Amino acid sequence: MIALLAAVGAITIVVLLWRVLGAERVHVPQRRSTLAPDDDPDFLRKLTEEQRDRRPDDES
Repeated sequence: MIALLAAVGAITIVVLLWRVLGAERVHVPQRRSTLAPDDDPDFLRKLTEEQRDRRPDDES
């Protein structure tokens, strides 16, 4: 009976210590949400630059 109480106490202490000290260190990387092309500023900038490069010079 004492061994059972000791085991339950040890498990309780380990779980509490893990919550206090180790739970913050466990990091699950979050996936970056996929942006639609019209919401992605990098895509829009690149598209604008490509259109600017393709446009003929009308300054003549």
